Formats: sequence, structure tokens, C-alpha cells
Amino acid sequence: MDIRQLQYFIEVARQRSYTKAAQTLHVTQPTLSKMVKNLEDELEVTLIDRSAKKIALTDAGEIVFEQAQKVVNSIEDLSISLYDTMNVKKGRITIGLPPVISTLFFPRIIAEFQQQFPDVTISLTEVGAQRVEEKVLEGEVDLGFVLLPVDENKFDSIEFVHQEIKLLVHKSHPLADREMIDLIELKHEPFLLLSKEFTLNSRTVEVCIEEGFTPQIAYESSQWDFIVGMVSKNLGVTLMPEQIGRRVTDPDVRMVNLSKPFPWVLGIISAKNRYMPYATKEFIKTVQGLHEGW
Repeated sequence: MDIRQLQYFIEVARQRSYTKAAQTLHVTQPTLSKMVKNLEDELEVTLIDRSAKKIALTDAGEIVFEQAQKVVNSIEDLSISLYDTMNVKKGRITIGLPPVISTLFFPRIIAEFQQQFPDVTISLTEVGAQRVEEKVLEGEVDLGFVLLPVDENKFDSIEFVHQEIKLLVHKSHPLADREMIDLIELKHEPFLLLSKEFTLNSRTVEVCIEEGFTPQIAYESSQWDFIVGMVSKNLGVTLMPEQIGRRVTDPDVRMVNLSKPFPWVLGIISAKNRYMPYATKEFIKTVQGLHEGW
């Protein structure tokens, strides 16, 4: 058994497709199939159920998939550790983050970090918070930026932003000139929310239910500025972090406080017990240094 066999099998398991896995690995499909078959022969187990229309892992395949990821991650950690010893100010950081966070914070973070470490390459992957957690666990990204809390058994986390959620309404709305409102006053309002892959969506619904009503969701979008644009056309109300509210320059939109504000806490997460390269540690220090300025 060699590391390539495990890497090839892992990719097939992730993609649930020989074709897609071959494209990702830049090898031919016959080569990939042969490599996986050789692994099965060496282990004397069937890893992939080939009788189904779609690729499915056998029970043994699921076990090997889980353990193989640990083996490959350990070998990658060894390589990175040695590289860090030789090149303490070079490297590459891969980061997963929701688009809302990238828009609000990352231009400043990256500018600050690149001034200190111009030779470190930063690669960003923008997906919803749930996928960010998955990518961190799978080792596809080094760090993730998500809404806290997260599972402490799986992740190490560091808080870097703590703000309140605010109500955004059209200037003609009856609540627009109020200094503060109770959430229950919105029970008959059409809500405009970030789409379901964003943790703020489910958190908003949970808080509304806790206050005694289920929000009437009129529209969902992955773009916060589009939602704010709909508020400016008086198509509904939305709950957004204060940071977004402060960025809104449209005179038709008002920001109102909630009497029982719920927090918007962002954190940096990494997989528990994974080696953290020097450049990644310095990146976290940079973010923490900017903490007070948000």
C-alpha cells in the first residue's frame, strides 16, 4: 500500500464518481480504477459497491475512507512541518469563509497580513458556514471563518468579532423611527433572509420561535446587499449584523435596535489536533490584532 492509493481512493469517495475524481487528480479513469482495485486486493476487502448505479462505499469502504484521511493528513502535516523549518516566512494558507464575512472583513485582513508576509499565498474558498466546517474537517482548508459556537470536540476556535443583530426596515415602515422594538412585533412581517446555507438563517428562525412566532420568509438570498436592496424597496424586513447595517448608505433604509438583541459572534476555526503551520499561526495573530477595530 502506498500513499497514492489512499489519496486516489479518498478522492473517489469524496466525489462519488470515478470521472470527477480522475479530473480532480489529473489522471485517466482507467489508472484511477486500477489504483483503487489494487488497494482492495491488498486489503482483501471490497471498498466500493459497483452494483449500484451511483458509486457507494461499502461498510469497509467507509472505515477505510475515515482512517485513510487521517493517514494522509498526518503525512501532509509531516511535510508541512519540515517545510516550515526550512521556510519560516513562506507558505500557503487556504481559508474557507461565507461571502458575508469575506466582503466585510477580508480586504483589510489580507492587506495587513500581506504587508508583513508578502511571500505567503492566501487562497479563499467562499461557501456557506456549514460547508466551511466540513472543509476544515476534511483538510480541504486550513482555517474557517464561521458563526460561533461550533463543536468543541471537533474544532479549536478563536473569537474575533462580537456584534449585535439589528433590524433593517424601509424608512416608511411604522417601526422605522423607533429606537428599539420587540421581536414579536415582526410576527406579521415578510422576512428577507440570507439563504439556508448560512448559519444566520437558522439562528434567526430559532430566535423568532423562542419569542413566540415563526417568521414569514418572503425571500432568501446568498447576497446581503441584494437583501438590503429589497428592504430599500419596502419588500420586507431583515435582521442583519450591525457591521452590515453601518455599511448601508441608502437613505431609504433604517437600522433599529432589538430589545432582546441576539449576538453575532464570528470565530476562526481549525481542526482539532491538526498541525498548524507557522504562516497560519501568524495569520491568526494578524486577525486578533485587528480585533478591536471591527
